[in-house]
Amino acid sequence: MKAIVQDRYGSPDALELRDVEAPTASGSEVLVRVRAASVNAYDWHIMRGDPYLARLAGVGRSRPARAIRGRDFAGTVEAVGRDVRRFRPGDEVFGDLGTADGAFAEYVSLPEDLVEAKPATWTFEQAAAVPLAGLTALKGLRDTGRLRPGQHVLVNGASGGVGTFAVQIAKALGATVTGVCRTRNVDLVASLGADHVVDYAAEDFTRGGTRYDLVFDLVGNHSLTGLRRVLAPGGTIVLSGGGVFRGGSVVGPMWLMVRARLLAPFVRDDLRVLTTAPDREALTALRHLAESGSLTPAIDRTFRLDEVRDALRYVETEHARAKVVITI
Repeated sequence: MKAIVQDRYGSPDALELRDVEAPTASGSEVLVRVRAASVNAYDWHIMRGDPYLARLAGVGRSRPARAIRGRDFAGTVEAVGRDVRRFRPGDEVFGDLGTADGAFAEYVSLPEDLVEAKPATWTFEQAAAVPLAGLTALKGLRDTGRLRPGQHVLVNGASGGVGTFAVQIAKALGATVTGVCRTRNVDLVASLGADHVVDYAAEDFTRGGTRYDLVFDLVGNHSLTGLRRVLAPGGTIVLSGGGVFRGGSVVGPMWLMVRARLLAPFVRDDLRVLTTAPDREALTALRHLAESGSLTPAIDRTFRLDEVRDALRYVETEHARAKVVITI
């Protein structure tokens, strides 16, 4: 099969389209013929080995631990292991390979618990856009942020891959939503259901008078002091990654999260750092949101498998809005 392979950390030039051995399915595994995959900030972080601290967290010290990039996919079940009960060949599915990576390829094999049925209303491209970004948004708002109906949430980075899902999910959970984005994305964020949109080029939300029950920060471009300034009494700040590539760094956007963990025991504000892992329940919840009409993936651009280098360059440097998808 054809796959995007990486033998060393570096720029998108380190990625190569090669013929490699196709995986198989055994036991409780499902073999999927990939029709589409999506690009996440996670992919360029792993590609670059940036921040360097991440290399100590299992992604590989001197080179990537996994050779094939990509973790989100959608496609058709090709074969199943003898212990699989939920799927059979021909089923349309989507899922998240997690840190196993490997979605920028013609086939993937993974445990059935990391696979979910594709909503009939979604294309393969839309379904591939969902897993990691959708799970991050859902977990950040519902679980880590404990968002409740009637609360006011601010999503910083509302036009990004996670942010476009966060706006829709927060609305589905009954919240009033303020989205922060750049000028060219104001209409997009409004179309997703945001009650208020802040253009960060014209206004610094951390200096405004509005207070929020939940601040969901996906960018990491403001200080904790600034974020805490707009928090309502008893409110919560949830931090999740952020940033674009500006050269190698030791901790990168993780620094804000490290500071939050250190500060949390000493302040009244509820400071939380989001951690996620592939989760069947979350994938099912996202499918239900789609089937109810509450969640529609927004796609910025699509690229072919042999254009993955260009896709990674776009995502890591150009503030891509919504999701970037690879068709296979």
